[in-house]
Formats: sequence, structure tokens, C-alpha cells
Amino acid sequence: VAFVQESHRLAFRDELTGLPGRRALDERLRALGPHYVIAMADVDHFKGFNDTHGHDIGDQVLKLVAARLAEAGGGAEAFRYGGEEFCMLFRDKTLKEALPYLEHTRAAVERYKMAIRSDERPRHQDAGIRRRGDSVPTKIVSVTISIGGAEPEIERQPPVQVLKAADEALYRAKKGGRNRVAT
Repeated sequence: VAFVQESHRLAFRDELTGLPGRRALDERLRALGPHYVIAMADVDHFKGFNDTHGHDIGDQVLKLVAARLAEAGGGAEAFRYGGEEFCMLFRDKTLKEALPYLEHTRAAVERYKMAIRSDERPRHQDAGIRRRGDSVPTKIVSVTISIGGAEPEIERQPPVQVLKAADEALYRAKKGGRNRVAT
């Protein structure tokens, strides 16, 4: 039983962020009613950020974004879609009702100031706590995300088509200057 439970957890939960993964999203999409909103979110300039600061910092960025998406409110469920892309699902909401939650989430990510510390920072928490007063962050950075949202345009529109529309809205947000919500 434990093996089956662990296999299910690994298949449906993203190990890095703790969010449900794409398989869980696919399952939720099959069970949707007629009214819902799908939003796609992507970390702006993630590759450059990862290349500049390293994969460990890139992982921290993904965890930060995942945490903010999970706190979106409005009944939103957040999922790790893949790479630096995430998905949010609002059941029984219109796009107009979901937009304030999407904008609040985008702003919450932008407001968070992430400290990038020196490589000499101790790896063990106790040593880090003792030296904390001596250590000043090497750099403070902001992370931004772009979000695209969509809702069914016609009755019984397949969720896969709405997901595609949300992805297209995401690319409009990126083309429009990033760090914004588009529909």
C-alpha cells in the first residue's frame, strides 16, 4: 500500500515545488463543469536568470513562484505545468472574477525581494544563524511573472482549447512587455 501511495504521489505532485503536477491538472480538467478559468503563468527571463545565478537559485525562484500561486485565493488551484510554466485553475469563476486574483498574484511575486547570498554562506542552518549578522546579501533581485487567462467562449468548449487560449494570452502578456496579466 505504501508503495502504491508513494508512486501516486510521485506521479501527481511536483517534487521541487510541492504543487500538483501536470498529471493532476489533466485529471482536474476532465472533471470541470461549464464555468471555469484557466491561467498560464511563466517566470519572465528565467533562462537568463538561471544562467546568471545558477540552477540552485533558479530552483529557489520556482519555489517562490509556486508558493505565491498556491496562495492566490479565489479558489484557485495551482499546478506546475513544466519548466518555469505554471497553471492556475479557477472552478465556477468567470474571467472577470478571476482577474483580481491573477493581478494580486503577479504583484506578490514582483514585490518579493530575493536575497542572493555569497557562495561562502554556511551550508548548515546552525552555522548560518550564528553568522547571520556578519553576512550581507551579495545581491537583491526581483522576479516577475507573466500570466495569460482564458475562459470557455462557447458552451462545452473542451478544456484543452481553453488551456491553449490561456497559453496564447500568456504570450500576449510577454510580447506586451512581460510582468503583466493578459486575456
